[in-house]
Amino acid sequence: MGYSATSSSAVSTHSPSVIVAVVEGRGLARGEIGMASIDLKSPQIILSQFADNTTYAKVITKLSILSPLEIIMSNTACVVGNSTKLFTLITENFKNVNFTTIQRKYFNETKGLEYIEQLCITEFSTVLMEVQSKYYCLAAVAALLKYVEFIQNSVYAPKSLKICFQGSEQTAMIDSSSAQNLELLINNQDCRNNHTLFGVLNYTKTPGGSRRLRSNILEPLVDIETINMRLDCVQELLQDEELFFGLQSVISRFLDTEQLLSVLVQIPKQDTIALRNCSTPLLRAYCGSLEDKRFGIILEKIKTIINDDARYMKGCLNMRTQKCYAVRSNINEFLDIARRTYTEIVDDIAGMISQLAEKYSLPLRTSFSSARGFFIQMTTDCTALPNNQLPSEFIKISKVKSSYTFTSADLIKMNERCQESLREIYHMTYMIVCKLLSEIYEHIHCLYKLSDTVSMLDMLLSFAHACTLSDYVRPEFTDTLAIKQGWHPILEKISVEKPIANNTYITEGSNFLIITGPNMSGKSTYLKQIALCQIMAQIGSYVPAEYSSFRIAEQIFTRISTDDDIETNSSTFMKEMKEIAYILHNANNKSLILIDELGRGTNTEEGIGICYAVCEYLLNLKAFTLFATHFLELCHIEVLYPNVENMHFEVQHVKNTSRNKEAILYTYKICKGLTEEKNYGLKAAEVSSLPPSIVLDAKEITTQITRQILQNQRSTPEMERQRAVYHLATRLVQTARNSKLDPDSLRMYLSNLKKKYETDFSRAEQVSGKTEE
Repeated sequence: MGYSATSSSAVSTHSPSVIVAVVEGRGLARGEIGMASIDLKSPQIILSQFADNTTYAKVITKLSILSPLEIIMSNTACVVGNSTKLFTLITENFKNVNFTTIQRKYFNETKGLEYIEQLCITEFSTVLMEVQSKYYCLAAVAALLKYVEFIQNSVYAPKSLKICFQGSEQTAMIDSSSAQNLELLINNQDCRNNHTLFGVLNYTKTPGGSRRLRSNILEPLVDIETINMRLDCVQELLQDEELFFGLQSVISRFLDTEQLLSVLVQIPKQDTIALRNCSTPLLRAYCGSLEDKRFGIILEKIKTIINDDARYMKGCLNMRTQKCYAVRSNINEFLDIARRTYTEIVDDIAGMISQLAEKYSLPLRTSFSSARGFFIQMTTDCTALPNNQLPSEFIKISKVKSSYTFTSADLIKMNERCQESLREIYHMTYMIVCKLLSEIYEHIHCLYKLSDTVSMLDMLLSFAHACTLSDYVRPEFTDTLAIKQGWHPILEKISVEKPIANNTYITEGSNFLIITGPNMSGKSTYLKQIALCQIMAQIGSYVPAEYSSFRIAEQIFTRISTDDDIETNSSTFMKEMKEIAYILHNANNKSLILIDELGRGTNTEEGIGICYAVCEYLLNLKAFTLFATHFLELCHIEVLYPNVENMHFEVQHVKNTSRNKEAILYTYKICKGLTEEKNYGLKAAEVSSLPPSIVLDAKEITTQITRQILQNQRSTPEMERQRAVYHLATRLVQTARNSKLDPDSLRMYLSNLKKKYETDFSRAEQVSGKTEE
């Protein structure tokens, strides 16, 4: 077995602590992926198995969400000169993660099933039914647990682990490139600031709540019922101020999972009434789970053995004291004797240093460090010392400015006695705590439920908190994406003034928006805003709008970034092509696709050609697509396809009297139709330092090209008639599915629909008449 990991037994609170095993099927099963992960801070194993295509996007996304300390793969996947594509992609995407290869024989599905039967808590044992035929995740868990035993030099107690299976079906897919484009977790300008979607929504009080929010943002829900249950909770929290603040007060007293046992003894029983009068089913369910009788049993067992005031404290001496006296007195006679001995030694050390201070008339004080134990410290000017030197009794002297640290031979001996006494105390304490834990194991399931409940309540409170700071609205879920006066949530956090709000309306019958407008008019911000609102809605959060309705997106794709990738030495154009190829291979009818400025990395003719071809391919899907472009020629697709709609960002022209030139005023408002701003690149060139003759030539050439293109883009009367029929049909289908109108209002709406159809149809006849003339 290879070994390349750093020791993980002392992982700090915020550092990565997840180990993941990944295995891929061979031969015909290539692309079938098994994964198993365990957090070294929390005894929970997550299994997953899913089919992935040659881009391995699901694997990369799932690993990004887990943020692993270490990844384990089979040695056959990474043979030098013949490594698998999966191994190559994972190592490219996770350069700062430890990689360990272990022999293929440890990826054994039979052994994996045995491990689960042996270690899984009884109340989670239904996982066996889910995974018994999923050979690759069973193989992964076998290798994972064998490896963890090896690096930790210990095994997990029987029936002590929470083991659950998570396929990819229950959540929406957001690839790592889109997560970066949308700044879900990391700000692209400055990775240290919190101007991200996570930063907008994160008012969690516990590490567990923060972790849950992070994973939800990266993998939003797709089940409308679950989302609405969350939204019901957020709504009740917003309506009941006492519940909101009471619950927030309780949640903030929880620490992380590994400190849960000590935290339990700190929470007064009366605090549970915070959830008692809730009406939302999910909150009532959480209230019920918190009233589990096993908490009382565990609490009683802990109180019998552990001191009430035992807790985590800062400072190594404080922690040493806490560990020494964690177990109550009169539990073990020998432990009590060892502790008395230890106290006497510590008192003797303090007394000895006090005597030395008196003897030499020096301001000595006792200090402590985990490396040196007890030592002597003194702050004084060296001129105050006899002969400018410390007495010869003091050894191992170090000096920083006017501060001295040193020890003596007697103090070293006393430190050794102190350590010996501590070893005895720690050993006996460990034995007592192990016995206590063995008695608690049979009741441990309620602690997993507690951890789960706390992190979920923390996240829901965080959503409610975010709503109190801005005018968010509860989203609805239909077959339509309709946002009334929506704005960008991250931009709101950054801006002094509230961002400009815009409407969005996309249906199955009008599912492809082409968005035009000059540079800096707001196209990219608008696209990101829609994606962020979609994600917020699908994780159960309210959204920044006056009204919002969403169609559940199973995947969210973005093609926004235009920077060269120096690390992989690929040009802007090649990066664009990779990203668009990924979208075309993976998009389906339930995708939300956002494409910004495709084709800018090559010449105009090729750029327009590629964009046109991509649009036509995506138009075969029922995906909701927003395509922002500078190529105005693309707007003519609307003539050929009735489900295409042109939108543009409006700008105004104002006279600059001082320079006698026209300036552009950005409104950041989206409107129907094509942009009236023709050749805004030329206008930008005109105000730059380009010679006037070049600008004049460019204008003339552009006019000729445009005239040629327009001659080839003519709408026929038959196409206009088909468009009128198509729009009527799609609106009737939508009304039948979603209408909540009363009979009179519905009658009026249908009457107006009929009039619009007749108007559109007669317009087509007029076009026909003109053509014949």
